Amino acid sequence: MRAFTTFPQGLKPHAKSVATAWLKPRPFKAKAAAGFKTVCLLVFATEVLMLAGCRQDMHNQPKVIPQRGSEMFADHRSARPAIENTVARGSLHDDSYFYTGLVQGANGYREEKDMLPFPVTMTVLKKGQERFNIYCTPCHSRVGNGVGAIVLRGFKPAGNLNDQVRRAQPLSHYFYVMTHGYGAMPDYSAQLTPEERWSVAAYIRAIQLSQNATPADVASGAKVEKLKDIAAAKGLPEGFAEPWTLPAPTAIQAYPADAKQGTPGMGPAYPGDPKVFIPHSAAPASTKPTTSKPASAPVAPTTGNPGAR
Repeated sequence: MRAFTTFPQGLKPHAKSVATAWLKPRPFKAKAAAGFKTVCLLVFATEVLMLAGCRQDMHNQPKVIPQRGSEMFADHRSARPAIENTVARGSLHDDSYFYTGLVQGANGYREEKDMLPFPVTMTVLKKGQERFNIYCTPCHSRVGNGVGAIVLRGFKPAGNLNDQVRRAQPLSHYFYVMTHGYGAMPDYSAQLTPEERWSVAAYIRAIQLSQNATPADVASGAKVEKLKDIAAAKGLPEGFAEPWTLPAPTAIQAYPADAKQGTPGMGPAYPGDPKVFIPHSAAPASTKPTTSKPASAPVAPTTGNPGAR
């Protein structure tokens, strides 16, 4: 460094001071080394603290892993069996009629009843109307005549809830069908809670009354308007209130009921399945089973007493 402290002749004084300041050794390397040591010490201290906190107490916890054996119990099972008669929370289902729509009949078979498990109020009917319009109208339409939107587009005709057979069926029959399905109709137990299914059954009764009402069903002093007059007052097209029919261009035929697909009111009658009971209806005629027997050989005539043959 001394060889550079001698400047050539003629260099101005301020230039000499600048060169001297530039060539003067700085303590940069020493400061960098000290900072690096400090960082290393901090990293080492952090690792020591982390290693001190990694104890096996957090890894080997005294817990029971599902489906793994255990030496604590005599049967070596970690999962303990439930106490006898234990019922999961929310799964008591003490009112079997509310959840099944069936009761035990005197003959040992399960039967349907024409009653609801709770009182019918306007709140219940409004809830039933809401759910019916969402899930039932695509097939049965809003008036329950079985000519819904998808039927008009080629789907199999749905059951007419206003005919004599459906009106004679008990209320719990609709609940049972919504729970388990019937024929081409799937079940709606996942979409509708038991309470909502009963509400829909109650609303079906209201629809049946509205489509088959008589003047005697009208309350005294109530004003009754014709549907045609209401439709005309609201500016609806002519024929809006007329009965619905299937369109002719669609190749839809109302085939007779097929017992293989399941026909309402014709469920198998044995304890494994409910016996469908329809009040105010004639009992089906009993048919005797026919068995094929081999033809008997002709009897040769004999002599003597005819009664001995």
